[in-house]
Amino acid sequence: MSSLHDIDHVGIAVRDLDATIAWYQQMFGAEVHHRERIESDGVDEALIKVADSYIQLLTPYTDASPLAKYMEKNGEGIHHVGYRVGNCEEVLEHVKVEGARVVDEHPRTGSRGTTVAFLHPKTSFGTLIELVEE
Repeated sequence: MSSLHDIDHVGIAVRDLDATIAWYQQMFGAEVHHRERIESDGVDEALIKVADSYIQLLTPYTDASPLAKYMEKNGEGIHHVGYRVGNCEEVLEHVKVEGARVVDEHPRTGSRGTTVAFLHPKTSFGTLIELVEE
């Protein structure tokens, strides 16, 4: 049985959060479901609900943010995929045992009070993966 339950969100790096929100509203009638500043990552986020998942719009609010460094190199666009898991700690330990390189050695608090951990894209075929436990 898979430890990945659903796609929680697709993270998209943007330079202007308010302009991007306005675009999604104009183009699709989308509404922001949740907005938060994530201090630990140096980003502001807006979540737009799509069925049972989210589009997570992210913009750095400090140049020290890992997202700011990512955007210097790669610009705007898809940044990561977040997968829902039942137990973030168990899945993280399993992928580490299986040889995956991780960004987070231990789960931490993410947006909406979730528990999250990231797998390094060099391990996962160029995709930054976030494990999300609600």
